[in-house]
Amino acid sequence: MEVEEKRIKDTQVAFMRYKGGYEKIPELIAETVQWVTDKGLNMTGMIYGAYFNSPEDVPPEQLRYEIGASFEGNAEDEGKVMVKIIPEHSVIATLHKGPYTEVGPVIRGLAGYADKNGYDIIGPVTEVYLNDPNETEPGELLTEVQFPVIKIG
Repeated sequence: MEVEEKRIKDTQVAFMRYKGGYEKIPELIAETVQWVTDKGLNMTGMIYGAYFNSPEDVPPEQLRYEIGASFEGNAEDEGKVMVKIIPEHSVIATLHKGPYTEVGPVIRGLAGYADKNGYDIIGPVTEVYLNDPNETEPGELLTEVQFPVIKIG
């Protein structure tokens, strides 16, 4: 697994928070992207999911996550869709190629890398979806897995 440390610049996003199973993710992505499009905002390319707990630790109905899309322009919270700026921060990141259902070992491997290399994980794991599952075979899907970190020691 190839890991890189990098800085993520301030990023404005429209997002929705959800509690429940992951089967809602495609619908939430579609709703968020549609909201950005309907507002006439300029999509800037990042579609992501930030995951606050794990299916290894809680039942599906207790999973908590947010799904978002980056954009440029002016917008305010409306209904289920909220707007925020994710502040600039450091991450360690690696690339997963394959079905989304197989990303778990990559997340665990990246967390282990952080532990072994003097990083303190300071936020939720984030998956940045680099291609469209509606246009890409599952085996060809690309997901960048990121942990926000600070270097310790």
